[in-house]
Amino acid sequence: MERIIIVRYGEIMMKGLNKRFFEDKLVKHIRHALKDLGNIRVYKKESRILIDFEDYNENLIIKRLKKIFGIVLISGAYRFPVDLDKIKEVALNEIKRRIENEGIKTFKVDSKRVDKKFPLKSLEISSEIGAHILRNVQDIKVDVHNPDAVVYVEVRDEAYVFSDKIYGHGGLPVGTGGKALLLLSGGIDSPVAGWLMAKRGLELDAVHFHSYPFTSERAKEKVMDLAKILSIYVGRFRLYSINLLPIQKEINEKCPEDEMTILSRRFMMKLAQRVAKLSGSSALVTGESLGQVASQTIESLHTTNSAVELPVFRPLIATDKVDIINMAKEIETYETSILPYEDCCTVFLPKRPVTKPRLDKILKSEEKLDVEALIEEALGNMEVEDIILD
Repeated sequence: MERIIIVRYGEIMMKGLNKRFFEDKLVKHIRHALKDLGNIRVYKKESRILIDFEDYNENLIIKRLKKIFGIVLISGAYRFPVDLDKIKEVALNEIKRRIENEGIKTFKVDSKRVDKKFPLKSLEISSEIGAHILRNVQDIKVDVHNPDAVVYVEVRDEAYVFSDKIYGHGGLPVGTGGKALLLLSGGIDSPVAGWLMAKRGLELDAVHFHSYPFTSERAKEKVMDLAKILSIYVGRFRLYSINLLPIQKEINEKCPEDEMTILSRRFMMKLAQRVAKLSGSSALVTGESLGQVASQTIESLHTTNSAVELPVFRPLIATDKVDIINMAKEIETYETSILPYEDCCTVFLPKRPVTKPRLDKILKSEEKLDVEALIEEALGNMEVEDIILD
């Protein structure tokens, strides 16, 4: 008998002729996540992924698997040659373990007979095992509707017994949906937006805008910390850092005060599009949510969208701030995001920013600026760093 880990995926099963591509990508990500732990075997079998880990730390492996998009369920299981008496023994031990650790009072057995040569049908297997547990454990009952624990039994070419199902994030493996550039700030929203798009299979790079020295080095470090947390989920990616201060100074000097935010945002989008083409990205990703701030009204979003040709993905557009905060806590970016370090949006912040900008008026203001020269200068001073989890 040996201990293994079973990994199940969901949406990948519906990919038809492309299923193998998604499966292979997921296996690749799992192997990469576990490669530093030792000689761990990861392989596909019967529309699942199995992991033989010998004496390595099972809990650590599962912790890492939970961060990989595409995985729906994870189970530590026992595998051994098919034998009904052995199945009964292992199932009984699983229930005893759950009683000791959790004090469970009810259980059920869920059996699946894949090997049709096995003489008992699925319900008969469950009945035999359930009766064996009831004979050998006092003060426990069967509850088929809402049990405290479920023992899962699978009879295939070998027998598998387990009682834990640990949920992953689901989605699709990173890299199966193309590549996009995330506009990453030090706030709560943009890391969550990047996480959500990566969950849909997007490979990410990121661009960050700062206003150094008006914003501090610690503010830049905060964004680096957020980028490293994201890399746990999306893997290694490239972070482009651009100083927006010279552009902001020009806008402040030559354009109406109330247009500072929207004009700055248009420059961010133009710069992001240039970086996206440089990095091979086919779309932009932002953390905007409709109506949250002045630059996120429907009129403002239209005005910023008109600055670029690439599609702009806004996965948070209809999401409540409380829900965004809860997601940030779940992916462990929240505590970093709320550190009190300013970002570029606080520089030259107008007292009354325009909330319903007219595109023709904004374009007229932009004519007062040497847009191309400002963009070229900003790109010329851009810093690039590869984000790799320590």
